[in-house]
Amino acid sequence: MKRTALILLLALLPLLQINSQTFFGNEPFAHTYSIVAYDSATGDIGVAVQSHWFSVGTVVSWGEAGVGVVATQSFVNTSFGIRGLELLKKGFSPQQVVDQLIANDEGRDVRQLAVLDYKGNAAAYTGKKCIQSAGHIVGGGFSVQANMMLNDKVVPAMEHAFKNSKGKLAERLLATLEAAQNEGGDIRGKQSAALLVFRANPSGKVWEDKIVDLRVDDSAEPLIELKRLLKVHRAYEHMNNGDLAVEKNNMQKAMEEYSAAMQMFPDNLEMKYWTAVTLANNKRLDEALPFFKEVFAKDQNWKSLTGRLIPNGLLTVDETALKKILE
Repeated sequence: MKRTALILLLALLPLLQINSQTFFGNEPFAHTYSIVAYDSATGDIGVAVQSHWFSVGTVVSWGEAGVGVVATQSFVNTSFGIRGLELLKKGFSPQQVVDQLIANDEGRDVRQLAVLDYKGNAAAYTGKKCIQSAGHIVGGGFSVQANMMLNDKVVPAMEHAFKNSKGKLAERLLATLEAAQNEGGDIRGKQSAALLVFRANPSGKVWEDKIVDLRVDDSAEPLIELKRLLKVHRAYEHMNNGDLAVEKNNMQKAMEEYSAAMQMFPDNLEMKYWTAVTLANNKRLDEALPFFKEVFAKDQNWKSLTGRLIPNGLLTVDETALKKILE
């Protein structure tokens, strides 16, 4: 914690009339703005957050496929994340979850909390001593909340942005954060951001249920970086879809997906290299060679890697073809 921030908080505590132990346990300070939301088209659920605090995503945003998402912020009670999800699993409504968590918390006056279940029902709470400008708006399938904002236009701007956005849920969540920042955002500035999206229904494979999991822990422009990462994420989705198409021997679909990825990041050598490998493995060497040549010209390490793929069966060409590739 920065010394100036600590001094400020110590000075504020008498004014807030709250015991210092409420804060100086393991609880971080995450004055911030966030959104929890539901995609009515897919059933996906997500949470996104931005703050002038280090690694805000590690404390504010929580979720689980087929259960719900939680944003716990202001003077954070981090336990609200896990406990909130557990209460949702037991059948409590988002409003009941909020009510129970807040009722049992001595620091309730400086907490801010939002809960959304897998059906899109939402509830939120803003403590009466949260630092202004602070508030929340709960709508159909979403809740937006903020505290310590530059002005009182931030939360309404978030509501408007989400309700009028289009596309996939992750992009809509990011657009909502951008709208908040455009209205002034956190009065202290910006430092970190995070974005989580979960599938509508659990698959039984937890590692597949989290669709998007992106964090920017420390940046002068966290939302710009988060937007860049989301674009990278989408490009690699195309690459993964291409790999799946190859497994099904659908080369037309594979090349469409690979092409989409490369169009998004034309300078990405990784994408070009594995596209070339796939082409070569499917006896389309003449199409693969220009990709190999371009990649090798920019980084000889890829050329060194190529021969190592043969023993593992990742590159299935004969010696003549390999020689052409490495020329």
